[in-house]
Amino acid sequence: MVVAGAGIIGCAIAYELSRRGVSCLLLDSRRAGMAATNAAAGILAPLAEFRRPDALVHLGLASLRLYPEWVERLREQAPEVDVEFARNGVLRVAFDGEEMAELRAGLRYQAELGMELIELDGATVREVEPRLSPRIVGGVLCPEEGQVSNQMFTIALSRAARKRGVRIIESCPALGFRARDGRVVAVRTPQGEFACDRLVLAAGPWTRPLARKLGVDVPTRPMRGQMLAMGGMVTPIHAVVWGARGYLVPRANGLVFAGATVEDVGFRLRTTKAGLAQVRRAACELVPQLRHASEHFSWVGLRPGSPDGLPIMGPLPGWENVTVATGHFRNGILLAPITGQLIAQAILDGRPGEALAPFDPGRFTLSNTS
Repeated sequence: MVVAGAGIIGCAIAYELSRRGVSCLLLDSRRAGMAATNAAAGILAPLAEFRRPDALVHLGLASLRLYPEWVERLREQAPEVDVEFARNGVLRVAFDGEEMAELRAGLRYQAELGMELIELDGATVREVEPRLSPRIVGGVLCPEEGQVSNQMFTIALSRAARKRGVRIIESCPALGFRARDGRVVAVRTPQGEFACDRLVLAAGPWTRPLARKLGVDVPTRPMRGQMLAMGGMVTPIHAVVWGARGYLVPRANGLVFAGATVEDVGFRLRTTKAGLAQVRRAACELVPQLRHASEHFSWVGLRPGSPDGLPIMGPLPGWENVTVATGHFRNGILLAPITGQLIAQAILDGRPGEALAPFDPGRFTLSNTS
């Protein structure tokens, strides 16, 4: 089994396959977790941009509920890595009546979702988080959501996978494939060919060019996200704060992560003055005192978007032994546990389960590019 892509999704799939006794090779053109995974802030919030319960919301809720079990397992298998998992709540805030009406719209689904949602007026918002802007008119708090360190979680996953026998080769991109009778039998890399009985394409936005080498168009595209780490003052918030124009994530080291841009600029992987200024403005709108905070560092990553906003997961049309797992966009960290489980189980069963049906790659008009 070869998994192309060692971001959090590829690592989660390889980890789950290894737990089921499958021998696995994980390849990546960079170090593990340094592409789309690196663009994340580690927010675990299936209801972050939710309007109504759809397939993505239910998938996110299922994955969030797996996190405590996964974190406990990783503590046993990679005890030297603190993944900084915390259910410190996500507080969505509104600056006017229109934004508040959008937040209220989701409250009717509490029973269906099985998640507590607490409506707060502006005064109560500032009792919960005193540093927030006086312009905020209200909010909705979900105490069960939270955060994890995306970098540390990926490191822990990769180390736990290695201990279970997964071979990880970094700086070794998949360049092409050798096929026979509708099956991929080998992956070509700068280090030679690696034989495989099954292949998983989990390379984030780079999944599309890989799939095209197999004559199939998987319509994921890179969406650049720029982020900023701010500090130099007492941590101004305790929960993750989510506004219409940005979010803030308090980290265990006292820094606050502010994000994030969403830019359709192809594979240009660099920060820009304009992008970071946008992030800083959104952060200061939420917490005015951040105007006096220092900028410790900034970073950028490319997240895999899809035409309908849903992940693309399941068998690659036209190929007997190729599976795709991409298109997670801003939810890759959240969805890693459920993706790992569903993809690993689908591979072992020889067919995707019902839970993967909404994310089937075949839902798009796929074109042969050979």
